[in-house]
Amino acid sequence: MAQGIPDEVMLNTALIKDLAEVARDAALQQGVLMRIKETPNSSELVTYTSFTLFPTPVPKAVFYQALAVQTHYNTLVDRISQDPDFLLEALASTIAVDDFTAKLFKIHQQILKEGRSQSIVLGLNRSDYMLDQREDGTSSLKQIEINTIAASFGGLSSRTPDLHRQILKVAGRLEESQRILDNNPVAGLAGAIAKAWELYASERAIVMFLVEDTQRNIFDQRCIEYELWKKNIPTRRKRFEDVCKTGTLQDKKLFVDGLEVAVVYFRNGYMPQNYVSEQYWDARLLIERSLAVKCPDIGTHLAGTKKVQQVLAQPGVLKKFFPDQPQVVEQIRATFTGLYTLDMGPEGDKTVAMALAAPDRFVLKPQREGGGNNIYGSEICKILEGMKEPTERTAYILMDKIHPTPSKNYLLQRDAPLQICNCLSELGAFGAYVRQGEDMVMNECVGHLLRTKSSEHADGGVAVGVAVLDNPLLF
Repeated sequence: MAQGIPDEVMLNTALIKDLAEVARDAALQQGVLMRIKETPNSSELVTYTSFTLFPTPVPKAVFYQALAVQTHYNTLVDRISQDPDFLLEALASTIAVDDFTAKLFKIHQQILKEGRSQSIVLGLNRSDYMLDQREDGTSSLKQIEINTIAASFGGLSSRTPDLHRQILKVAGRLEESQRILDNNPVAGLAGAIAKAWELYASERAIVMFLVEDTQRNIFDQRCIEYELWKKNIPTRRKRFEDVCKTGTLQDKKLFVDGLEVAVVYFRNGYMPQNYVSEQYWDARLLIERSLAVKCPDIGTHLAGTKKVQQVLAQPGVLKKFFPDQPQVVEQIRATFTGLYTLDMGPEGDKTVAMALAAPDRFVLKPQREGGGNNIYGSEICKILEGMKEPTERTAYILMDKIHPTPSKNYLLQRDAPLQICNCLSELGAFGAYVRQGEDMVMNECVGHLLRTKSSEHADGGVAVGVAVLDNPLLF
């Protein structure tokens, strides 16, 4: 492993077996946990969240580049969310064919028509990157996506640095253990929620975590809840069903189960299957109409769509949001990879021809979050050639495939054999911002996330069981 753990450690079978046992116990002890329900009728099981045995080498320059640009991404997302004309133009072709995005956009239009109730904006996002390998051997930071709703693992990634430090010390690698960076995104994420709650100015009002019925990643969320309780900020976990049954507006204040809600923190609502009935859509609209601070509000949710990402890469678009800041435009543009429209017309036709001619060069991306949705290789041809109507293609964008350098590691996953494998890593930077009216009260990069998966998997995150948590070992 270049710049990382030497082969005499990586290939020492007896040592690796001992380290894996230490690592699993340490993960349980330090609360790097997840909840598993293997069948609908089985009892729940709490186990360690999957993680790498060793930290992964990451070049310092690109790591700090990701952190440095994050506050600009925060500003960009916020400005997009406040620009209804841009969102309409950017998403017009998508909402014509993608029902989920169209329903979100309908709520956005309804709120614009009625007028926004709340001037406080809370944004918690995560911008994800891979390191594209250049011909000269250096790495270039390229953005995969930005998550503006339910950006996860800020909690558990705050606990993994100590985990890898302990493993490295047991392995006799004290120098490497001291190179593991402190990382505490949970403090920054909870701090932003706390600031929004404080600005709402009602001590009795709660922070409502809007969650799924079955939640594998509950302990990641609990980390943020515990931080809020330390600040004496009351939290409750509610579901769409609870909002449907007991949600009301009283002078535009949101009440659920009789409790006034100051902040709604969405850890649900980002996939079509989260809305099992029209009542759930009504619940989302009720929340958006209310005085509660939404994280995200509907405009911020739409700002994180893949189509907006593709439109931002077109010439001159970023300048619209940073008209007097050419250096900021360049910093953001430097992280873009090739992004191509599939709108109807000559440019979209050119994209289709390009994808069909060399599908292995690209990724086809629908307007979906949650991992495991992207399309690769020959499957791209099947999707594009199998469409009944040409306009169906406008539900997707095409992106250049990023080619990171593989590294060797062990992935500690429940019920999986312990074996060394080629791995690919994805670096995320957490952003947190709070705005009240025109005043940006907080705008920070609050931490990082490294996730690693076997190179045999094209797509998928930690929550869907493909990637595992990791830490960067800077060089």
